[in-house]
Amino acid sequence: MQLPFDGAISTFYKTTAPEAMRAAIQTADKGDILDTGYPHAKRLGRKSYERDMALLQIELAKLQTGLRDSGKRVAIVFEGRDAAGKGGTIKRFRENLNPRGARVVALSKPTETEATQWYFQRYIQHLPSAGELTFFDRSWYNRGVVEKVFGFCSDPQRQHFFNQVSDFEHMLADEGIILIKFWLNVGRAEQLRRFLARESDPLKQWKLSWIDVEGLQKWDAYTQAISETFANSDTDHAPWTVIRSDDKRRARLNAIRHVLNHIDYAHKDATAIGLCDDKICGGTDIWHA
Repeated sequence: MQLPFDGAISTFYKTTAPEAMRAAIQTADKGDILDTGYPHAKRLGRKSYERDMALLQIELAKLQTGLRDSGKRVAIVFEGRDAAGKGGTIKRFRENLNPRGARVVALSKPTETEATQWYFQRYIQHLPSAGELTFFDRSWYNRGVVEKVFGFCSDPQRQHFFNQVSDFEHMLADEGIILIKFWLNVGRAEQLRRFLARESDPLKQWKLSWIDVEGLQKWDAYTQAISETFANSDTDHAPWTVIRSDDKRRARLNAIRHVLNHIDYAHKDATAIGLCDDKICGGTDIWHA
């Protein structure tokens, strides 16, 4: 079955990827972590993962009940490099929640009309109402990173975004909306390994786009854009939480733990939630290219 960009990832892997990256992918077992700087050598075992996730799912159900009863509003932003695990993490958040109160917002590119609006305007209508939990699968931070890397916005437009984003998020906090911003970071070799897996799987090929293909050549440009975005938007009222997601299982557990520990709700079981692994979940100081 021929699909758009079929074979482009494999071609990059064979002809362009650094030799050390190809060697790491070729010699690694399925459970190996490719990034030698990652604090764990092996992926978390399935039994441990499923045990912890089952406990966290119960706490998420309690959280949703608490939000419904209190009227609190929660918006969670998921950003990160392509194939960092944003969609899979959101899926684990929502799998046992009532979808009426736990929405996913994944906007396509702006329409001609939206392109003439205030940049934040089309996101505002998707903010949570009372009792709601809203997951943004990418967000207004497109302008800080993707649009910059691919030339979809001008430098003055991007700087105008940076001038406004802190005030915009301060307004959300002042309105009482709980805003949590996740940056999922994945190493270059692991990203390529995941792209190769998607390319070879007919059920996952839909996840690939020309942005992914072209982005393979723009790793350093992404790194610079990410660094600039953190410098301009990591604030006391809306800090970034970085999760090193080379191990998807650990990333999912730590993202859920962070949210549960961050929000008060009735009958919270702190023991069941546990503490985040501060080696892979923390502030922007743990981010690295």
